Amino acid sequence: MTTPETRPDAVPTDRVRVEEALRLLSNVPVGLDVAVKRLGRGSGVYAWWADPSIFPDLPGPPSESVPSLQLLYLGRATSLRGRILRNHLRRSGSSTLRRTLAGLLVSEGYRTTWTDRVVLVPEDEARLTAWMYANLRLTWAEDAEPATIEAELVRRLHPPLNVHGVGPEHIQAAVVSAKNSYNASSRPVEPSRTP
Repeated sequence: MTTPETRPDAVPTDRVRVEEALRLLSNVPVGLDVAVKRLGRGSGVYAWWADPSIFPDLPGPPSESVPSLQLLYLGRATSLRGRILRNHLRRSGSSTLRRTLAGLLVSEGYRTTWTDRVVLVPEDEARLTAWMYANLRLTWAEDAEPATIEAELVRRLHPPLNVHGVGPEHIQAAVVSAKNSYNASSRPVEPSRTP
């Protein structure tokens, strides 16, 4: 027996959910000072936007609402607020976006250290967060099962900082190089050997 809440025709299809997410991700990207106040705790997808002059060699699709901004990265989260605030705006160890940005901004002198992986030193974590607040904008779309729509969104939009899920013709060599450079920037300290 089905109830009105569970009728099969009332459940949105993946196609409908993708279209709704695209509509919401196409809203006017907001500054991070605004986004952190508006982000909900629900799951969903999110998109990072920037002026094309930030990474001129990495063209992304323009924002439909603000054509002077281009898409950089698209991701999913089980908690939008948690993912953005605790990971993307704080810890390089748990954010592919932060690691990629640090690799692309290597000329800015970001420093790394080894914990159980490569991470930015605390001062540079703070510096990268300030850079993100100054240069990036955000849109998001809540969705109960973001994992089922993220791949289609990445496939359609080709965000330049995404490596997984984009066709090989859309993978940016500079992004792969930046990730590799970042990951090679620190290694575990070898125990000293005494003769």
